[in-house]
Amino acid sequence: MIAFRRFALISVAAVACLSAAAVFVSAAGPAEQTPVPAPDAQAAVYCRALHRDLPHSVNGLGVHDLRPASDFTAGWGNPAIVLRCGVPRPAEMSDASADSVEVDGVGWLIQAQGDGSFKLTTTLRRAYVEVTLPKKYAGDVGPLTDLAGAVKKTIPNEL
Repeated sequence: MIAFRRFALISVAAVACLSAAAVFVSAAGPAEQTPVPAPDAQAAVYCRALHRDLPHSVNGLGVHDLRPASDFTAGWGNPAIVLRCGVPRPAEMSDASADSVEVDGVGWLIQAQGDGSFKLTTTLRRAYVEVTLPKKYAGDVGPLTDLAGAVKKTIPNEL
């Protein structure tokens, strides 16, 4: 009888631990596959500096692991707000009528995506930083506010 109780208690404890682990993994979300940019050498220096200076939370959201891990990408929340540094200059930046916004001294080109998300890319910087806001955060400048200080500090103006 004692052996059965011990087995039952161990089984219950194991199930509880596995359930807690499953809830944690579900809440954090699986590592998300994100294309890694291939910046030129100078942009890579700026991007690595940005990566070291990024905030631990954006819009109140904690870090979200992206795969492959890279100094040129970062993510927060689930669905993830994704930052990619060293992306090519979007062609839309040549269009004077393109939508843009300035948040805390950093200019951003705004590109609406077909799925309701937004892609925002820094303007007039020596390395281009792209932030994808999932539909859930569309229209919210909080993430850009949280990222502006690190961008201004690490990536000089183009001018």
